[in-house]
Amino acid sequence: MQSPKEEELEESIKELTEYKNRLEKEVIIISNKLKMPQKKINSIINSHSELNQIKILLSKLNKQKENADSNIII
Repeated sequence: MQSPKEEELEESIKELTEYKNRLEKEVIIISNKLKMPQKKINSIINSHSELNQIKILLSKLNKQKENADSNIII
């Protein structure tokens, strides 16, 4: 399997970040409609399994991008 190109990494990071932000926003909107306290909303976001998986993937992709950037010869 080939290593992804820098553009592919950047696009994946961008799309996953946008998706994560949308999910967080949806949780906040629904929680606010239910008049939940902010502390509870934060707890829900921090324990949300899909959001946590996305954060892990983003971390891995960012590390992979950093490694690719450091391997570029000037």
